[in-house]
Amino acid sequence: MAAANIPSSLFTSQICLMITLIFTLLSSSPASSTAPPPFKKIYAFGDSYTDTGNTKTSTGPAAFNYVSNPPYGVTFFHHPTNRYSDGRIVVDFVAKALSLPFLPPYRNPNADRKHGVNFAVAGATAIRQSFFLKNNISFNLVAQSLQTQLVRFNKLLEGEGCKDSRTSPRECRAALNDALIWVGEIGANDYTCSLGSSLSSKTIQALALDSVTVFLQALLNKGAKYIIVQGLPPTGCITYSFAIASPDDRDEMGCVASVNRITSTHNVALQAKLRSLRKQYPKSVIVYADYYNSHLRVVKNARKYGFKEQYKVCCGHGGGPYNFDIFNTCGSQSSRSCTNPSEYINWDGAHLTEAVNKVLTNLFLNGTYCSPPFDYLLRKKLQSG
Repeated sequence: MAAANIPSSLFTSQICLMITLIFTLLSSSPASSTAPPPFKKIYAFGDSYTDTGNTKTSTGPAAFNYVSNPPYGVTFFHHPTNRYSDGRIVVDFVAKALSLPFLPPYRNPNADRKHGVNFAVAGATAIRQSFFLKNNISFNLVAQSLQTQLVRFNKLLEGEGCKDSRTSPRECRAALNDALIWVGEIGANDYTCSLGSSLSSKTIQALALDSVTVFLQALLNKGAKYIIVQGLPPTGCITYSFAIASPDDRDEMGCVASVNRITSTHNVALQAKLRSLRKQYPKSVIVYADYYNSHLRVVKNARKYGFKEQYKVCCGHGGGPYNFDIFNTCGSQSSRSCTNPSEYINWDGAHLTEAVNKVLTNLFLNGTYCSPPFDYLLRKKLQSG
């Protein structure tokens, strides 16, 4: 029955009931919930912050090239899963909240892809690799970009008969109507790779955002309805930045000021791009997840969230205030891990502990760090049937 034929008060009551059920779902374990999941699958993209296993020690970025070694995965999986953390990452907690299994990496050909696939690759850039190579930039650069992930996604959808929403609308609806698209942070590696080169941060920003915009347009043209796009975290507050920046380059929080200015400017421009896309694709819901300010909230209120160490690395080498050595990173023979990662914000110098990832996910899904809010996306999904 069409909504227009239902009394408005009854329709509103039904929507409120369903929203209540969804939030019950988000706050309970999947096994104990009887409410149907709002989404049947998740497709994820991004870099090491979202990668659930596409990268191994032999293929990852040079500075963090031991992800297949213990103690990665020690907290939850109790063995390395090629996630850059001691346990679960944000997209794992998102899947759990939506009563879906963990996303298998695209590079696992034997995985069950019924509930989605993760295309994110550690070290991936927003800009194509060829651009950096033409500018003589190769350090810590992997041969993966957002375009690589798009090619793989297109291949998967074409296997289901979905080419685009115009030529194969039925197949694309079947593939995407019940799918949540999670675009993890992407672009931080572009800035890191170009440090010390002749390329300006403005050039990197313009090219990276153009790449992200083209990528999102491709998803939307396929028929993607529900997309969450994470901004960049405050990379100046990541321990790795302390090792490559001048000690004089600090803000009031002790983070690298110049790096955070670049990241903040990038996020402002990204949000402008998303506002433009919302106008171009009014039938889709495009949400911005504020990684920058949610992360800063955790850092500023570390004790409140149970963290004793804001910047010191749990798994690293060298001791001192940061316990980080770029030549002896986590998983190497000379590295050592703390006994309680849940007391640390930073896991290995560039990536976060499972405890922080859990807090951030809650801030995204149940807090005020998504724009529009996550519950708005859920309402739109429920209304669409």
